[in-house]
Amino acid sequence: ISTKFPVARIKRIMQADDDVGKVAQVTPVVVSKALELFMISLVTKAAAEAKARNSKRVATTHLKQAVTKDEQFDFLSEIVGKIADAPAAQKEEDGEGRKRK
Repeated sequence: ISTKFPVARIKRIMQADDDVGKVAQVTPVVVSKALELFMISLVTKAAAEAKARNSKRVATTHLKQAVTKDEQFDFLSEIVGKIADAPAAQKEEDGEGRKRK
């Protein structure tokens, strides 16, 4: 099975825990694949948030919105709670929109 995350590093992290004894050879491979699928799901939802807000880049605020909107990611709510909310959109009437060069 081809994985995107380093299996040797995952095994080393697992064995760093005193409660974990020997780890079967296939275990880090399965954890790596699970991590890959989890990241695909999270980044896809964050990209959808960015697209919904007409943004070309996925930012931390988009990740926060993806986590708060989906019950599947509730375990991350404490972590994303530290991220500032997206700034409110400025009205065009203000004339103070940011411009890039």
